[in-house]
Amino acid sequence: MLEQPKATAGLYIFSAPSGGGKTSLARALAEDCVDVSISVSHTTRNRRSGEKDGKDYFFVDCVTFELMIEQGDFLEYARVFDHFYGTSRSSVDKALAVGQKVILDIDWQGARKVRRVAPGSVSVFFLPPSVEVLAERLAGRGRDSADEIHYRMERAISEMGHFDEYDYVLVNDRFEDTVAQLKKLVLEGQAPTSVSHQDVAALVKSAENVRLKS
Repeated sequence: MLEQPKATAGLYIFSAPSGGGKTSLARALAEDCVDVSISVSHTTRNRRSGEKDGKDYFFVDCVTFELMIEQGDFLEYARVFDHFYGTSRSSVDKALAVGQKVILDIDWQGARKVRRVAPGSVSVFFLPPSVEVLAERLAGRGRDSADEIHYRMERAISEMGHFDEYDYVLVNDRFEDTVAQLKKLVLEGQAPTSVSHQDVAALVKSAENVRLKS
């Protein structure tokens, strides 16, 4: 059983379906706030063009990752798109110990595990304003094949169904407005205006309808 981190009051979980913008939001927040940092995850996937080891991810092979699991080095880990991703427990503890607000940029699987062992954490789930916008964002990345975009779209629709596990649900429509809400949440403890359960359910339903027609 995982040990609970030494402190969890400054721990924030950001999750979203692929194309939801959580990584861009987390980076914008960390760049604007000196006492906010993003936990760098370990992953077994290959490094993409422009990515730097230790900044974007810690890139390790499967043997190393499995050894870290055995040694209890991860606060959480999960398999996503045929690759493993994990959050180092020691790095999170060190950042929290010096007063940093730490953002975990993780999927719903990892978020579920972190909430279980770190009940003081605050979780936020981001949604696109519409299924059409989500599709445009996935296609606009310009690095994925048509088959991979379709797969990610299917996965994103499935991931949307986990929105009700989070403390807050925000629609990432106007990027600057979303960042402003996050600053108030992380720096001032002011709760953002979360989307109603009914509105999110309608978005998820429309996404499911798109999948049925495709």
